[in-house]
Amino acid sequence: MKTELVTTLKRQATKILKEIREHREPVLITEHGQPSAYLVDVEHFEHMQQKLTLLEGLARGEKAIAEGRVVSHEEATVYLKRWLE
Repeated sequence: MKTELVTTLKRQATKILKEIREHREPVLITEHGQPSAYLVDVEHFEHMQQKLTLLEGLARGEKAIAEGRVVSHEEATVYLKRWLE
């Protein structure tokens, strides 16, 4: 992964953004020698957001199972039929 100073980003933003689009590799931006932000292309960011949404849903399901908050298939069918009416 490439690392750039924030001052380089300020001076060469167009060039850095072009490289991100071409290489599909995040760029770590540093300020005062410390990590400050990552720059990623839009497609990569949206893909990560979709993955996070899916993983959060799976985690909620796992938690519900662990807490015993489940219903039988028959109960779910009845509930969904009522909900869809």
